[in-house]
Amino acid sequence: MKYRIVGSTMPAVEVVFDAPGESMYTQSGGMAWMSEGIEMNTNTNGGLLKGVGRMFAGESLFMANYTAVRPGASIAFASTVAGEILPINIGETNGLICQKGAFLCAEPGVNLSITFTKKFSAGFFGGEGFILQDITGNGMVFLEIDGDKVIKDLAPGEVLKVDTGNVVGFDKSVTYEIETVKGMKNIFFGGEGLFLTKLIGPGRVILQTQNFNEFAGRIARMIPSR
Repeated sequence: MKYRIVGSTMPAVEVVFDAPGESMYTQSGGMAWMSEGIEMNTNTNGGLLKGVGRMFAGESLFMANYTAVRPGASIAFASTVAGEILPINIGETNGLICQKGAFLCAEPGVNLSITFTKKFSAGFFGGEGFILQDITGNGMVFLEIDGDKVIKDLAPGEVLKVDTGNVVGFDKSVTYEIETVKGMKNIFFGGEGLFLTKLIGPGRVILQTQNFNEFAGRIARMIPSR
């Protein structure tokens, strides 16, 4: 399998299969275009319970699997918002914990499942829901980045505080907590909400410059209401 990232503002990853039997999977509706020589099979990709779990993590119940039936067949998966697509060989990591909606597509050797934050308060108040995505296995996975990506390598004990919507993912060695904003004036007039995501190293953290939920909220406030 070979791949290339095409486009800049609204990028896509275009995959070319080297041999019959190679495949990719994505959430339902994630495919942008494909050539002849590819078969599509839609299923829950691991069973109904696993599919329901993905729904809680922000993905679709069903996954679409695309398998080459002849060499040279190609398929593309496009991002849903302006930003970047980040390719990661998951076998070269110890796995990633990602926010819901970060997953775009992957090879079949990559496992996508749900995971719970270690502290209930982190999920309940964190703004991204109690359930996160756990990505493990072997092969390439492609993540959606809203805006531009920023990657930081945290040293042991190093702390990074981030607006939750700007977190894409992080290594499993990184601790994920929620910290309350201090000061009543900061809470009511600071414009950052009540909580910040606190990430504690060691490990890699992947950030995005756009908080799409905040962006969508601003657009919603501009829509006239009757």
